[in-house]
Amino acid sequence: MTIELSVAWSRRFGDEVHSEETFGLLTVDVPPGLWTESLTFARDDLGCAYFDWLTAVDELEDGFAIVAHVYSLEEGHHLLVRTRVPRADPRLATAIDVYRGANWHERETHEMFGVVFDGHPGLTPLLLPEGFEGHPLRKEFVLAARVAKPWPGAKEPGESGHGAPSRRRMMPPGVPADWGPNAAPERPARERPAPKRAVAEPETAEPETAKPEPAAEERPQRRRRERGIEGGDDV
Repeated sequence: MTIELSVAWSRRFGDEVHSEETFGLLTVDVPPGLWTESLTFARDDLGCAYFDWLTAVDELEDGFAIVAHVYSLEEGHHLLVRTRVPRADPRLATAIDVYRGANWHERETHEMFGVVFDGHPGLTPLLLPEGFEGHPLRKEFVLAARVAKPWPGAKEPGESGHGAPSRRRMMPPGVPADWGPNAAPERPARERPAPKRAVAEPETAEPETAKPEPAAEERPQRRRRERGIEGGDDV
């Protein structure tokens, strides 16, 4: 499907556009003058009616790359449409006439990179507080926290050996503590004592002791009657 999309772009725009596939995704580079026309072609001819996102990339001397990601829900293919504007005058036609969802994306890109989208109804601040100066996603933007450091060359507290201690570096969820440069030292394995085996002791025969015989019960003697020979009296 990517080859078919690339052929379709070449048939429509010829050598004015350049397409390249990376990781299964087709990226089409177009000149700034064909920005809105290219997005319209992607929407109407290629079925990419779903607008996903739009942003910018600071490429220093090469200016800013403006990238839009669009998707076809029916065909299941998607692509990146990219153009470049000069750093000295970063201006580009707005895409909200093609994709209305690009409204806030262009506001954010203007706020963070300073790119002006001609025809946008209101490039008002979206994320930054009122009165904020500069565009924080430009590579030349200097963070105020780095300017205010009392020690030279330090980017975070504690890196120069002065001031507050450095923050504890946390590992991402699910990563074991024994991975990475800050891995905890390995603990020595505990030596388990060998299990003691029960030794059967030899049985010793105990000498049998004579049991005393039970004493016969002493009964009182019965008095016998004796008859006298002569008188017949009892004795």
